Amino acid sequence: MSGGFLRVPVGPDAHRWRTFPAERTLVVAARTVTSTVRVLESLPALLRDDPRVSVVFAHDPTSAFADGVLDLLRTSGCRVMPWEQLADIGADLILTASENVDLPEGECPVLVLPHGVGFQKRVPDARGAHDRLSGLVPDALLESGRAWLAVSHPEQERQLLAAHPKTAGRTLLLGDPCYDELLTGRMHEDAYRKALGIAEGQRLVVISSTWGATSLLGRHPDLAVRLLGALPHDRYRVAAVVHPNVRSAHGDWRIHTLQASALDAGLLLMPPVHAWRPALVAADVVIGDHGSVTLYGAALGKPVLLGAFGPDAVPDTAADELAAAAPRLDPGGDLAAQVEDVVRDHTPERYAAVARRAFAEPGQALARLRTALYDLLDLPEPGSAPPPDLLLPVPEQAAAPVTSWLVVTEVSEEAAGPVVSVRRYPAQARAYAHGGPEAEEEGPDASPGRFAHLACSDAERDRRLLESASAIERTDPVGSSAEALRWIRDTLARLPGSLLAACAVRDGRHLVGLRDGRVFEAAVTGRAVASGLAAAVVYALLRQGRPPSGDALLTLRIAGVRDEDVVLRPRPASSGVS
Repeated sequence: MSGGFLRVPVGPDAHRWRTFPAERTLVVAARTVTSTVRVLESLPALLRDDPRVSVVFAHDPTSAFADGVLDLLRTSGCRVMPWEQLADIGADLILTASENVDLPEGECPVLVLPHGVGFQKRVPDARGAHDRLSGLVPDALLESGRAWLAVSHPEQERQLLAAHPKTAGRTLLLGDPCYDELLTGRMHEDAYRKALGIAEGQRLVVISSTWGATSLLGRHPDLAVRLLGALPHDRYRVAAVVHPNVRSAHGDWRIHTLQASALDAGLLLMPPVHAWRPALVAADVVIGDHGSVTLYGAALGKPVLLGAFGPDAVPDTAADELAAAAPRLDPGGDLAAQVEDVVRDHTPERYAAVARRAFAEPGQALARLRTALYDLLDLPEPGSAPPPDLLLPVPEQAAAPVTSWLVVTEVSEEAAGPVVSVRRYPAQARAYAHGGPEAEEEGPDASPGRFAHLACSDAERDRRLLESASAIERTDPVGSSAEALRWIRDTLARLPGSLLAACAVRDGRHLVGLRDGRVFEAAVTGRAVASGLAAAVVYALLRQGRPPSGDALLTLRIAGVRDEDVVLRPRPASSGVS
């Protein structure tokens, strides 16, 4: 697409070919994925139903983080012209969320939107060996009188004026459309959680990392897998929001390779475009750094743990205030306890002052931005209603199913009868957290009265894990008890190291077969549970030397999330595994 000049909707003879005549030409300067996404998220609402403005995207390929921009523009259906054509088309306004574009000389105004929250970070300057304030355009563009810098709070105007006096009179207080969307999205939180696979009673931990060596991933690239190994699988889900610059610089292949064990353990790796916002709204805890996503999470009232906070953060800003107010994560400490503590001790107003310092008059950003856009285009603003206040789209499920677990069981007696407590951890993540191979029964999770075993589903691809597992569960339920018994028999024959196999029947029962031929039937009340949980109950009772000889009513306690009644009974010998 960058190999030749674009003829439509711009170009010397565009009038011969275009369908929609236009009074003004708006050029979007697209340099990085992050900055391009910011414009794409707002522009459709601003120009809704208005044929007077023709829009074309100019791709600047000079950024170190340019990879992915053209793919994003093509996927979005944008018309893209090569950067060299920009000087020839007579644009009426250039809109960008990248302050570092090298614009040709001209007279048209340039509106620069922030691609994060304010001016909170110093970044390397592509023009030299020094660094610069992120979000601030070059002096030459300020001196030309063409640049307008959008800010979300009056304090940012004062910050810019103190750091760079040439910004005087060149700022527009517009607000932050992204923050407004996050606020609106809170009413849709349950739908986001359901779409992400967060069950009732579960918590979602969102790991947020900006880019660079001082970022959370730069400092602790294995944090996700260690969290997944520390948090019970039936109680917690973990998602990662990774800055698009990391993907542009290193590629998805590299990220997936570095996070392979975490992805196998169920990590929700959020796509770099759009999907991070509903994930943040759905979060119960945010573990982050000095990037904007962490600040957005704090402003939404989420509990925050700072796992990194680099010296490239700018002092005396909202981000700096967050650094002073938020507790720090000890990466070498008890991760589960730290997550539990930050949830328990949090109050929704903890970061209210941080939000007030970052975002002035939330809820008005799109309306103000539309007014500014049409003023700079020298066109009357449409008489239609203000830009719609749309809810964030529901994200797609982004995690692979977990297929192996370290299962920790404990049997206790309560007034209502025996209780089997079960906590499951993704097996490889748990092993990583404890610095050893897959868990064994004598490992760190076992103690008197508490037993640990390795369990796999029949979808597990790691042969070593599958052959080492004490318990095997079938992923999909079968139609009859006879089919379940055949599967149990065949599975135990194929995997001689396994002690038992479990299979669900579509009527809601679970059959758990032992290597010695005994079969137990488990009926569980309430929401459906995985067969692996029924297998864990049988395993725990066997390890305690108390297998039920008749109908037994007990309580299954799943990771402290919920209790379910279980009726466990042995099947007649003639119907067992032969």
